[in-house]
Amino acid sequence: MNEMARFRRALVAGAAGGAAAATTATATAVATAHDLAAAVGLRTVVLVEGGSDQVAVEALAARRGRDLDAEGVAVVPLGGVTNIGKFLALCGPSGLDVRLAGLCDAGEERFFQRGLERVGLGTDLTRAALEPLGFYVCVADLEDELIRALGADAVREVVDAQGESRPFRTFQNQPAQRRRTVEQQLRRFMGTHSGRKSLYAQALIEHLPPPRTPRPLDRLLAHI
Repeated sequence: MNEMARFRRALVAGAAGGAAAATTATATAVATAHDLAAAVGLRTVVLVEGGSDQVAVEALAARRGRDLDAEGVAVVPLGGVTNIGKFLALCGPSGLDVRLAGLCDAGEERFFQRGLERVGLGTDLTRAALEPLGFYVCVADLEDELIRALGADAVREVVDAQGESRPFRTFQNQPAQRRRTVEQQLRRFMGTHSGRKSLYAQALIEHLPPPRTPRPLDRLLAHI
């Protein structure tokens, strides 16, 4: 585990106990995160909802020849959007006071808006006002953005390349899926097993022609 991975781990542990550091373990994790932030030359924390979003951001950066760890950019999964306030308190002006950025789904937008407002980074934030702060919204979510960018036929080819054509056909034949579009089926299929979202986040980014990069991802990488 490198130093940036250790920083992310300590930050997640610190946020799990809240910014107030009410327990010895939490206080230790927060102190460790502060120490490691200096050690890695931390300059930006990118907050995303889950591990698949982290995989996508880091994979796209790598395709563009960037090493985010070496640049002092930590992509940190929240483990659930309701945790955004804890991470903003730890990393924002009253905490590490580093540059912040993030990526969220349309359904989570209000949590990011309120969280940023509470730490003093804006008032009555709209989607348009989030972007200058470095926060970008996926419609409806990152999987949907990538599927629309590639197109259903290309995504089916990726599914085939992962050896999952048969499981996907079985999934399509489920009564609840038959009336959905192929795009909707693909999106739901990617969320059916643990680890599948991360698998396809990596695979879809690898197959993504640069001109078709979804706008939220493209703007986020440009911002950081």
